[in-house]
Amino acid sequence: MRVKGGNVARKRRNKVLKLAKGFRGGYGRLFRPANEAVNRALFNAYKSRRLKKRDFRSLWIIRINAAVRPLGLTYSVFMNGLKKANIDMNRKTLSELAINDTAAFEAVVKSAKQALGK
Repeated sequence: MRVKGGNVARKRRNKVLKLAKGFRGGYGRLFRPANEAVNRALFNAYKSRRLKKRDFRSLWIIRINAAVRPLGLTYSVFMNGLKKANIDMNRKTLSELAINDTAAFEAVVKSAKQALGK
């Protein structure tokens, strides 16, 4: 007697098709293309969760650099000044300060300049 897929196979296929809901064409209706598309989509989602962290860090660095240049420093010199002044702030916080509270950011820049001797 042969073994048939039965409930297990149907549940597995329906699970994949549910994930593929909204995909265009046969990718949302037919199991084989949907299975490939879902696998690719899940892999890209996994990869992008890691890339998102890099992208945000580079965005914060760009914002900090843009904020310190009018104050007479570059990003790398500014970060060196923060290290010498023992100011331990992450880039996200510095970026938010630069955007939302310019007075506080200028105070941080001033203390970094003093630590550099400028």
